[in-house]
Amino acid sequence: MLDLRQLRYFVAVAETEHVGRAAERLHISQSPLSRQIAQLEKNLGLTLFERGQQRIRLTRDGQVFLSEARALLRHADRLENLGRRLGRGEEGGLCIGYVADAMHTGVLPQALRSLHDERPGIHVALYSLPPADQFEGLRQRSLDIALVQEPPPADDPDLLAAPLLEDPLLLALPARHPLADREELTPKDLDGQPWIAVENPQDPAWRDTFVAACVASGFTPDIRMEAAEPLTALGLVASGLGLAVVQRSMVRGLAETVAVRELSWHHRSIGLWATWHRVDLRPVVASFRALVLRSGHLE
Repeated sequence: MLDLRQLRYFVAVAETEHVGRAAERLHISQSPLSRQIAQLEKNLGLTLFERGQQRIRLTRDGQVFLSEARALLRHADRLENLGRRLGRGEEGGLCIGYVADAMHTGVLPQALRSLHDERPGIHVALYSLPPADQFEGLRQRSLDIALVQEPPPADDPDLLAAPLLEDPLLLALPARHPLADREELTPKDLDGQPWIAVENPQDPAWRDTFVAACVASGFTPDIRMEAAEPLTALGLVASGLGLAVVQRSMVRGLAETVAVRELSWHHRSIGLWATWHRVDLRPVVASFRALVLRSGHLE
């Protein structure tokens, strides 16, 4: 198991590239510092430093390890701070799970801004997780609230949910595409056009689902590319590489490179739901839940 003290020693030596100066910063002598660094390397089975007569430098592996060590120490400091606040009887922090839609629709950022204005001292930890992991986190109480595209089953014994918004799916096409001059588009207009399909991590059969939805609307998409998420798809659309269907919240500020059209015959949208545990809701969680519900807007 990693020793946080050794990690702090390692970071100090890495940043100063000198054992003596690192020892001064840490207020210890050089000898025990050198021993701790050597012990860390032995435990890891990894050479972290190239040692010279005047200075020591990180190896390539050491550079990678330094980045992760700093991140771990920052998290450890936040965790210690949270524990002390809980020990003093303060309200504690919030652990929030979310999917990407909660961010780009503005629901989560707006709720966090309101929380900061009302309670600037609250510690918030954000976790981007698949919905199933968020639901498990709520049950295990490692999460206080979850923002997901679909709610848990209505008869779930532990979890409750409320809808936040419906984000309509729109057609995005290159601004210079011949179809961009038309206000109304029919399914026949889209048949045979090159398409960029957007992956859906929550649906293993997402490609088949997309094609089936298009066919049901009256056209067959010619899928030329697949994008991992909507912003990537929009970048490809802006480059003239095809058409895509994306959420309305994603296309703000792209008027010069991407044209957007509502399809009256293609009524689909992406939902966003807030979910929480039905038992033992702390006041700060209930307060933040109210902020989230106010931030959402059904359309």
